[in-house]
Amino acid sequence: MENFRKVRTSEEESPLPFPNLPPDVVEMKVKEGSKIRNLMNFAMAQMELKGSRQIVFSGCGRAVTKTITCVEIMKRKLGGLHQVTKVRYKTLLEVWENQDPLPGGPAQNLTVHKNVPSICILLSRDPLDPNQTGYQPPEPPHGPEMQLGEAAGEDMSGSSTKGLKRPLPPPCQELLSKKLQVQVPDSPSGSETTNHQLNHHH
Repeated sequence: MENFRKVRTSEEESPLPFPNLPPDVVEMKVKEGSKIRNLMNFAMAQMELKGSRQIVFSGCGRAVTKTITCVEIMKRKLGGLHQVTKVRYKTLLEVWENQDPLPGGPAQNLTVHKNVPSICILLSRDPLDPNQTGYQPPEPPHGPEMQLGEAAGEDMSGSSTKGLKRPLPPPCQELLSKKLQVQVPDSPSGSETTNHQLNHHH
């Protein structure tokens, strides 16, 4: 393979995996080398200046994380956006050209098919069908203390399932386990009752 050079990569074109999209919806195709600032400037102009109600961000392979970053920035800036995330696989076609063909040797070009994970995220100012897979409702509005407000908002709304999807950062868990270790020797009766209750539940 050392004599081969990648000449081009093409994605198979596939329709966006969302039902009932307006025909003129803007799809931001995020590439590995895309500049997030440029993507966001364009996307924000679509939503704020042109008054688009919906926008789609898509990316595959190494661009998936960048795609998610763009979506999170947009949700922070605009607020109140409904979101649907679809993950699928896309086929990339890579064409490699033989730089040093031998006379009577193998073909000049090789085509390689690669399956890569691809993500498509629809953001919408208008409500979307909450029953479709991958739907996320808008986050509650929060003040400058973003993470704290978010966690509190989630706890108060009683939807603990959403909170569960976001594991606590490890330091908190370490602190919690240390606290528990400190309390156990002080109150043996307390730890016994918890054990008793646990056994009882089983």
